[in-house]
Amino acid sequence: MHKVIALYRKPEDPAAFDKHYFEIHTPLAMKMPGLRRMEVARLTTTPTGAEAPYYLVAEMYFDSAETARAAFASPEGKAAGKDVMSFAGKLITMMHADILE
Repeated sequence: MHKVIALYRKPEDPAAFDKHYFEIHTPLAMKMPGLRRMEVARLTTTPTGAEAPYYLVAEMYFDSAETARAAFASPEGKAAGKDVMSFAGKLITMMHADILE
């Protein structure tokens, strides 16, 4: 199993970010072929109670790294990528991760 993690720093306008993310971006991302599931979480604090350094994390699960790369190269993946860059390009950090079982 493989996942792609998207970390978002806190936007200037969280309400506008949330509206776009959940009403436009998430439906686009959910159309990517091979996507098994997607989890989105709002980050709140660190274990010490300090403010979290990131605002939101999205984890997208695929069968393999190859499946994930194909999904992002697909027309649906390209549409999601173009969209995220339009509203969160300066906020996002993305990483691939192999799940160790």
